[in-house]
Amino acid sequence: MARGKVYLIGAGPGDPKLLTIRALELLSKADVVVYDRLIGEAILNFAPKTANKIYVGKRSGRHVVPQDKINELLVSTALEGKIVVRLKGGDPFLFGRGGEEAEKLVEKGVLFEIIPGITSAITAPMYAGIPLTHRDNASSVVIVTGHQAGDSRKPIKWSKLAEAVDTIVILMGIESLETIVKKLIDSGMNPNKPVAIVQQATMKVQKSVLATLGTIVAEAKKNDVRPPAVVIIGEVVELGRKLAWFKKTLY
Repeated sequence: MARGKVYLIGAGPGDPKLLTIRALELLSKADVVVYDRLIGEAILNFAPKTANKIYVGKRSGRHVVPQDKINELLVSTALEGKIVVRLKGGDPFLFGRGGEEAEKLVEKGVLFEIIPGITSAITAPMYAGIPLTHRDNASSVVIVTGHQAGDSRKPIKWSKLAEAVDTIVILMGIESLETIVKKLIDSGMNPNKPVAIVQQATMKVQKSVLATLGTIVAEAKKNDVRPPAVVIIGEVVELGRKLAWFKKTLY
């Protein structure tokens, strides 16, 4: 039997037009598509109608299929000689657990390839008119996950981040927003620091909320902000007031 192969593919931030050419090429040849929660139907439609599409989405620790089972699924289907597309929102190696899956494939001797995706950490600010760096006020950026805001084996050191970088981008941070804000303010960050939240970036329903560190929690509740959304903290956020090009910004 011919050896199968697994393709760990980043599906980008949501808009199907932002898929890479390589991602489209491989999707069109897939025998099996193993996909996450944020993968829309428009992207799945690029796969053959005969492809077996398997949903393994997860949200805030609530997993339809545990990660170890996903790893086993990728290995077993590839060993059957199939072309397996593991489709992830954003980029597979940025909080996508692609590294864990690649390790398992190496362990089991399964061929694989990694196809980068455009991460929402960059596109969400961009689609809200917010450059993460700017010659006048930002020369450093950090990307963190909001899922680590509470207790963790590797907790985020918010006190150090508050002083070390110009722009902070937080993925998966809406449910922990109040905790994150408190940690940053307690660490000495100015409550007047500009903050933006961009919800469902690149999609027709995208919305952006601009506020300050001290008011963003209340503004997020007022505007019914929900995941998926990206939080941006830093002076560059102010540029979103004049550079927003894709959707109106809510203040």
